[in-house]
Amino acid sequence: MHAMLNIAVRAARAAGKVLVKAYENPQLLEVATKSENDFVTNVDKAAEEAIISTIRKSYPRHSILAEESGQQIGDDADYQWVIDPLDGTTNFMRGIPHFCVSIALTVKGVPHHAVVYDPMRDDLFTASRGAGAQLNGYRTRVSQSKTLEGTLLATGFPFRMKHILEDYQKLFSAYFMEVADIRRMGSAALDLAYVACGRLDGYFEAGLKPWDTMAGELLVRESGGMITDFSGGMEQQLSGNIVAANQKVIQQMLVQMRKTLPATLLK
Repeated sequence: MHAMLNIAVRAARAAGKVLVKAYENPQLLEVATKSENDFVTNVDKAAEEAIISTIRKSYPRHSILAEESGQQIGDDADYQWVIDPLDGTTNFMRGIPHFCVSIALTVKGVPHHAVVYDPMRDDLFTASRGAGAQLNGYRTRVSQSKTLEGTLLATGFPFRMKHILEDYQKLFSAYFMEVADIRRMGSAALDLAYVACGRLDGYFEAGLKPWDTMAGELLVRESGGMITDFSGGMEQQLSGNIVAANQKVIQQMLVQMRKTLPATLLK
């Protein structure tokens, strides 16, 4: 394992311990509202501190982009750690055991190492650019589905962008008529990790942030999958709109998007 990936794993496990301890002691949870329907807890912040502390011990000059504390420009700005200490905060708050830690290291903007860690299941997803992806030490591959028929997709509804819900529902309905079923599980990073290991055949969501998807993107690519924006381009980190699947499934997902969504969302 690459030294930088090893540090990412160490940081993710440290954060995971914080999350599990708090999950088992919900009376210690303190919740604040960042924006409408978007929450943060004292546990998000404590987990983020554990991650940053671990990284800083080995790489004090690197930059950091973290969901709760924002951007910290280091002396070596080419290296940036992109951190979501608790992806699935609403699940966590409600006692639903589906959430994770997401950490990616980018080099000049390109993801080179990634960790998505589910501390409740002790599922550790890792990837390094050009070296493949793994789940608990075993190589992961995206599903081999050739069409949308019979597939299991995942999505997240745009709770921060409710004005697009009508168009989003049209797309959901169009997919639903073709696939076996669709899940909405509440953690973008885990959805991408599940695409990477073939638990899901595809995933789409609008309005995401880099810390939601950066690690998951590398997992999918290193497992043989594809990542695009809603138009089929590569601007998903700018638009926040992401599609993930194997090559054949993603092509069919994009065809349906072009048929269903207005031009304003095809980005």
